Amino acid sequence: MSVPRPATPVLDRLRVGSAPDSWGVWFPEDEQQVPWWRFLDEVAEAGYEWIELGPYGYLPTDAGVLREETARRGLKVSAGTVFTSLHHGPAVWEATWEQVARVAALAGALDASHLVVIPSFWRDDKTAKELEPRRLSAEQWRHQAAGMERLARRVREEYGLGIVVHPHADTHIDTEENVVRFLDATDGELVKLCLDTGHYAYCGGDSVELIRRYGERIGYLHLKQVDPDILADVRAKGTPFGPAVRQGVMCEPPRGVPELPPVLEAAQELGVDLFAIVEQDMYPCPPDQPFPIAERTRRFLRSCGA
Repeated sequence: MSVPRPATPVLDRLRVGSAPDSWGVWFPEDEQQVPWWRFLDEVAEAGYEWIELGPYGYLPTDAGVLREETARRGLKVSAGTVFTSLHHGPAVWEATWEQVARVAALAGALDASHLVVIPSFWRDDKTAKELEPRRLSAEQWRHQAAGMERLARRVREEYGLGIVVHPHADTHIDTEENVVRFLDATDGELVKLCLDTGHYAYCGGDSVELIRRYGERIGYLHLKQVDPDILADVRAKGTPFGPAVRQGVMCEPPRGVPELPPVLEAAQELGVDLFAIVEQDMYPCPPDQPFPIAERTRRFLRSCGA
């Protein structure tokens, strides 16, 4: 007598999308990247409904033009992205707000609901040169927390967006220890987390455990996986993040870790609507490489129930 296979879970609280990053886009302009119109054509053809803006200036920054270009392809915008160095304190506030405001204005005009905030890198993405100490001082942690809360209030008041802070390799918010310290230091009503499953695994974290422990703080998901063999080499050699990506450390699901079905199911169990944006770091990559991967990834996520 055969044992019936369990039914695929219904993950109806997750809104699946993709991002320019999955097409090898890291910069507003770069000759190694596909043109913006090709990204929009292919992300729609691959079966995604939601997208992120990517680096400001890659997609058209005229809200009317971008609204027309996305609408005619059946696409909607979930979020914009900014980098910040708020651990440096009030001295960097004005410069930070200047770049945040332009991204938030465009995202808000496209009816997005979130702003993904990535802390600045502590070492150069290409050379591995240390730009500042790897660990923050107690005072810098206080600046980081206070600055994020201030940013969250102003972004919400002026643009109606919620910020979600993205733990990221080679930044000061990376490992479980640092992520938990940041969450414990910030107001949960103001500051949520963008849990990137690949970056968190890259830094040794367990996404399912974090969702179960801090579920009320999870405001957004980035879906990616890490190749464990390449990651072991990266750790052994101290390779910085940029070269690690070129080495292929972020891989196509379901070939890496963490396993995504348990992550998706844990997120579904939170009982709230969440964006789950595929964001496979692939800079640089051949122009014909992203689309087949994006299409296969979308089919894989559907097989998981999303």
